[in-house]
Amino acid sequence: MIKKIILASNSKVRKKILEKNGISCIVEPANIDENIIKKSLLKEGATPTIISKNLAELKANKISQKLNTQAVLGADSVIDLNGSIISKPSNREEALKILRKLNGNKHYLISSVCISRNGSMIWNHTDKAGLTMKKMSEEELKIYLAKIKDEDLYAYNVYQIEGEGRTLFSKIDGDEDTIMGLPVKKIKEYLINLK
Repeated sequence: MIKKIILASNSKVRKKILEKNGISCIVEPANIDENIIKKSLLKEGATPTIISKNLAELKANKISQKLNTQAVLGADSVIDLNGSIISKPSNREEALKILRKLNGNKHYLISSVCISRNGSMIWNHTDKAGLTMKKMSEEELKIYLAKIKDEDLYAYNVYQIEGEGRTLFSKIDGDEDTIMGLPVKKIKEYLINLK
């Protein structure tokens, strides 16, 4: 089993999940413009799942072109609300609008991972978790947002399931690592046989 991987992401949570599972990683962010790619894919009629897969693959491929034989892991997560993508907020007003959309509704968190070598994908996997948000008043939404630090809000979308965000939901169906952005069990299964 490969015990070390290149992570094409700046995500501290993803790095932590890998290390907690015995996979050390070197962080090498891909720095792609996700919004431009999302807009382009949406124009072509891509589903949230296809967008998530494409972004994970682009990140992994970009870094693996530079690092040749090393295994590079790219990952991406999107929120799917009734077939529409909800992107990360760029300010607190946007974050409140997102919470209003999710309020009382079920949405899906889709997490895709891709492992590439020599600039090409050698494996990928996508997992999906369903989250049903409680019906909350406008005041409750604002109180919740006031508790969230800016760095967490902009890095992890409007909720962190491992933190304060858990209180938003009446029901969660799916793997917690998937919700945090990395379906690590499947990654480990693949890495066991990778040389």
